[in-house]
Amino acid sequence: MTSRERILAAIEHRQPDQVPVDLGATPSSGISAIAYGNLKRHLGLTAGQTRVYDVVQQLAQPEDALLDRFHVDVVDIGRAFNTDAVAWRPVALSDGQPAQYPAWFNPERQPDGSFIARMKDGLDIAHMPAGGAFYDQTYFPYLDGYPPDFRGLPAEMGRILWAALVHSPWDHAGDPRFWDTLRAKALDLRRASDRALMIVLGCNLFEWGTFLRRMDNFLMDLVAEPRQVEALLDALMELHLAALEQTCRAVGDVADVIRFGDDLGATGGPLMSPGTYRRLFKPRHAILCDYVHKHTKMKTFLHSCGSIRALLPDLIEAGYDVINPVQTTCRGMEAEGLKADFGKYICFWGGGCDTKVVLPQGSPAQVKDHVKRRLEILMPGGGFVFNTVHNILPEVPPQNIVAMFEAIQEFNG
Repeated sequence: MTSRERILAAIEHRQPDQVPVDLGATPSSGISAIAYGNLKRHLGLTAGQTRVYDVVQQLAQPEDALLDRFHVDVVDIGRAFNTDAVAWRPVALSDGQPAQYPAWFNPERQPDGSFIARMKDGLDIAHMPAGGAFYDQTYFPYLDGYPPDFRGLPAEMGRILWAALVHSPWDHAGDPRFWDTLRAKALDLRRASDRALMIVLGCNLFEWGTFLRRMDNFLMDLVAEPRQVEALLDALMELHLAALEQTCRAVGDVADVIRFGDDLGATGGPLMSPGTYRRLFKPRHAILCDYVHKHTKMKTFLHSCGSIRALLPDLIEAGYDVINPVQTTCRGMEAEGLKADFGKYICFWGGGCDTKVVLPQGSPAQVKDHVKRRLEILMPGGGFVFNTVHNILPEVPPQNIVAMFEAIQEFNG
């Protein structure tokens, strides 16, 4: 199989010829820039650059040499943007190693070594502490309550770090003829590689509520202010559907998978009752999935952290083809049970290696054993794409990353 065929076979619950692999196709299936730089040094790779394409999470864009070495089967269309050297500027990461930031990203270093990211008007929107590895949101526009109407919603969304400091290709969304450029670059990428193509869109609903109101307030709003929540969700859906329509028109016949996001789980269970999910979010998630399936051949991918087992039947009914990151250390998220109960209905994109304990703290031999056991559980019958449980964090030893990918090759035989 080609890489594209392998990914699609897995999503369609057909047994692929070997384990399909992702590294860096989404901002929830990638690698920290620090870990990436350490990995390159460990492998003796001196060419190229460590480019931090997602500045909020400080994630590196994996280079072709690494994609080839680890037999990665899928890439993000965003990598076709910012390819010229002038699009980047040199920086030192928090551990001192050299890297590059997008030229537009210029956070202010503070006397204590921390960083502040501001809008052009000086608004403080995000902080990273000294020695940190990601930025925290500091501006919540609806912190003190909902506005009388949502005419100003697009402007306020643009002042939140996830939109203001967005990764490619969306850092170019304001460019003239952006949609034509997106299509042209996606077509070039498809012609140049047989890897599957991912377009990362977002269309978050619950999460945008937390970005606007802050997590504590929005969780209370779900119960205490359901009418306000629905009004906000309707305003968000209007914006999301407009973006989704444009995206489907531009690359719906080029991309293979479209990635949505909405973190719905905590460690011990969903962040809301299944009833609340069904009432407020499921109908809107279904609209998004239905639009994609009716207008394109793309598969629908939802990133949702945490313990979401109780919501999986509803997410499947809503129309999601893929779930990520499959956080197997959370309550009810054990790989065996998920595969047995839901493996015929949704593709698990993740869960291939625990990033909480095994990958950062285990020996290479323990990592290999762990990964092979996960593959034995999750691979049969398709419905699985290998990825770690969320991003590879800075402290992960490079030899463990190598051992993880070696385990996949040994499993393939």
